[in-house]
Amino acid sequence: MELRPYKKEDADIICTWIRNEEELYKWSADRMGVFPLTAEVIDSNYASSLAGGRFYPLTAVDEEGRVVGNFIIRYPAPDNDKSVRFGFVIVDPDIRGKGNGRKMLELGIQYAKEVLKAERIDLGVFANNVSAKRCYESVGFTKFGEHIWEMPLGTWVCEDLELFI
Repeated sequence: MELRPYKKEDADIICTWIRNEEELYKWSADRMGVFPLTAEVIDSNYASSLAGGRFYPLTAVDEEGRVVGNFIIRYPAPDNDKSVRFGFVIVDPDIRGKGNGRKMLELGIQYAKEVLKAERIDLGVFANNVSAKRCYESVGFTKFGEHIWEMPLGTWVCEDLELFI
């Protein structure tokens, strides 16, 4: 597996991984609109963030060049280059549970450290997304807080995790 910059055509593939409304909200909170997700929504969301210059959408591809995962790295504070945030982390559901999410995160952590020169990464994960939380913890993320999100499907707890690199 390797990471490469996101391409517009990746959005068509990512959309197929969001199979229902609950998966959409676990992946994107309420940031990507409504189900069914379209490629145009993903690409528009990424394009508007790219304009700011502190946003890095990355796609994971396997040894055959197939798109197998995607996530973004962004600087949440305009005056802090030492802390980045991972978001919209997703892996093809057909290959989950086999270490692919962990591998993608490890590559992202390496990118954040070596390319972006970050010292800290944080992210949010809903408490009802147990497998994602377990994956984040497997690469060293630990909980530092939580907050409540009013979602279209109810009230969810979002846990804040961090990793010092």
